[in-house]
Amino acid sequence: MLIRDAEVFGSGRMDVRTRGGVIVECATGLVRLPGEDEINAAGGWLLPGLHDHHIHLRSLAATYESVPLGPPQVRTATELAARLREIDRKLKPGKWIRGTGYHESVAGPLDRAALDRIVPHRPVRVQHRTGVLWQLNSMACDLVDLDSNDAPGVERDETGRPTGRLRRLDSWLGERIDSRTTDLAAVSVAAAAMGITGFTDATPGLAQADIDQLAETVDAGRIVQRVHCMAPPEVYEPDGARFTLGPTKIVLDDFDLPAFDEFADRLRVIHAAGRSVAVHCVTRVQFILTMAALDSAGVRAGDRIEHGAVIPYESLDWLRGQHISVVTQPHFVVERAEQYRAEVPAEDLPDLWRLRSLLDAGVGVAAGSDAPFGAPDPWSVLRAAVHRPPEFHAAEGVSLLAALSLFFGASDTPATPRRITPGAVADLTLLSVPPDQAAHHLDAELVSATIVAGELVYSGQ
Repeated sequence: MLIRDAEVFGSGRMDVRTRGGVIVECATGLVRLPGEDEINAAGGWLLPGLHDHHIHLRSLAATYESVPLGPPQVRTATELAARLREIDRKLKPGKWIRGTGYHESVAGPLDRAALDRIVPHRPVRVQHRTGVLWQLNSMACDLVDLDSNDAPGVERDETGRPTGRLRRLDSWLGERIDSRTTDLAAVSVAAAAMGITGFTDATPGLAQADIDQLAETVDAGRIVQRVHCMAPPEVYEPDGARFTLGPTKIVLDDFDLPAFDEFADRLRVIHAAGRSVAVHCVTRVQFILTMAALDSAGVRAGDRIEHGAVIPYESLDWLRGQHISVVTQPHFVVERAEQYRAEVPAEDLPDLWRLRSLLDAGVGVAAGSDAPFGAPDPWSVLRAAVHRPPEFHAAEGVSLLAALSLFFGASDTPATPRRITPGAVADLTLLSVPPDQAAHHLDAELVSATIVAGELVYSGQ
């Protein structure tokens, strides 16, 4: 493929040739070779392909058949009941209602009794906006045989009966509803139209069957992007040019934090198996515990912090010195502004969703959407990173070039931006306009072509 007359990110106006999935030439005046596909960029901005470094692919695909049940679509208990009953009327008998995005500000904590009062005759499951919690009605509890599950994540009332609230039991629930049948092709198509050339799936605790199924989806071309998948150390990597395994995801919850020695030992075991760790940290206590445990267990190249919602200023030197990257979500200060205004303690606000201060301190930073728990559109992330809301420390905003670079890292080195240069993998995102115009209109509609391994997977022409 020959891309002619592009404004190449970081290099200026030139032509770019790819062959065998790799960039082979970057120069002016390149001549089209026989049989070579050609794209006339007409001065459009050519970027390293955008890689979403934190996403949940199956959960995102499932939202295509889900109903949003939280703000801004649903804000009151009356609206919640009306929405559930409306969906109930439209579905065939026996079909599940799958709700997403619920937050307690709508109607307080949900449980089976609350859902039974609205829809008792159809299985209902509602996911909390954080993704931590599922809330089931009684029919759903019976269908998945919830009584048989004695895991700590199953909440029970004073009589020992499950309340329908399941914490961190996505895999268990998915196995009983056969969630692996979800078609990921629509997610891939939508992502390609937004310029995304790769994903890092951050779903914790995937089994070998989950990994194999995801790799087969990539190999069959239903996902056209590269996929880097977090996985436990015992999982082996299937064959496939565009599918790789990444670090082991560790999820921390304030309500059930592990004992320090137990946590440090777990890090040692994962490192000994040749894997890095990606630790979910969204509170101050989770971050401090992770720092201490890594100090004890030792840091392995590739260890990373997921989210980093609250990072104390005093820890920036530690992050830089330990070469630990932070994969963050700058758009959450926009999408969750109402919640943060109401719930975040004043002492945490200066440390909330750091961005520029991390980069200024020399900390490696990358970005991911966390979809479906955040918008899957990287352009909404870019807008939030550049135009930081004033109420959440506008000084944490960054330049457009710095924001774009958050998506340029390779899957295994997310904080090291790729460059468009001979020898680099030919994963590219072409915009229809030059840099100065793009800066004034950060939107997915600017994407005119998306290229993965030298193959055109989306064309906006």
